[in-house]
Amino acid sequence: MKKAFHSRDQRGPARDHKHGREQRQPQERERSAGNDYVFGLHAVSALLKHHPHSVTELLIQEGRHDPRMEAILERAQKLGLPLTQLPRVELDERVDGVHQGVIALCRGLKLERSEAQLDELLDGLERPPFLLVLDGVTDPHNLGACLRSAEAAGVDAVIVPKDKSALITPTVRKVACGAAELVPFIAVTNLARTLKKLQERGVWVLGAAGEATQSIYETDLRGAVALVMGSEGTGMRRLTREHCDALFAIPMAGEVSSLNVSVSAGICLFEAVRQRRTA
Repeated sequence: MKKAFHSRDQRGPARDHKHGREQRQPQERERSAGNDYVFGLHAVSALLKHHPHSVTELLIQEGRHDPRMEAILERAQKLGLPLTQLPRVELDERVDGVHQGVIALCRGLKLERSEAQLDELLDGLERPPFLLVLDGVTDPHNLGACLRSAEAAGVDAVIVPKDKSALITPTVRKVACGAAELVPFIAVTNLARTLKKLQERGVWVLGAAGEATQSIYETDLRGAVALVMGSEGTGMRRLTREHCDALFAIPMAGEVSSLNVSVSAGICLFEAVRQRRTA
């Protein structure tokens, strides 16, 4: 199948004849500055699979030919999406991260869900809920890694506060490798109130704290549980800690005092997976 690529000349960008460079149009700068783009092979592939109607155009690196890229191009052509080839340097200028040769321009796609949607999700579950709560995780790379682990572990939703927390950005979606399009992501106004509501539903709220005397491996993670992880620097906020039913720690055998929050989340989530499978 012949690929319907557009060249830069076909797109008709303005050219700076003095310096021999093409000038970005204002609309293109606006796109790159906002959150209406997704980059990276896994993230774009997930977007085309789960939210194809949000994509308006694909920007592809010139000369990039490999099976993963071909799969994306075939999917895009079936959807009738315009494809534009650009030099790698131009793609580099458009995103803050490793684009892997592909950027999807898209309409605003709000992946954050509301507290009301959390209630609907919990009402529709036919099994005990398995939730991950992130309190004060502000780094988008950490959030993306946590989403990736959460999706792999089968978490029903990831819950964060709207303030003092990273939300879904292109970088988060890139690091999450498609998980941001799959795991329900709930941003709440008042995290302590949300935890209380979960408890009223019979969900055990269990928080990770370095000073806790009980090990994660001694904690019952079966049934309806919400695992709460705090930020690397300060851990959970006071109100969040006070709304936990119990605290647990990850045993440390070395001299380092803490782990990256995404690593801690992965350890805790998959200990829960182990327990729930053997229950």
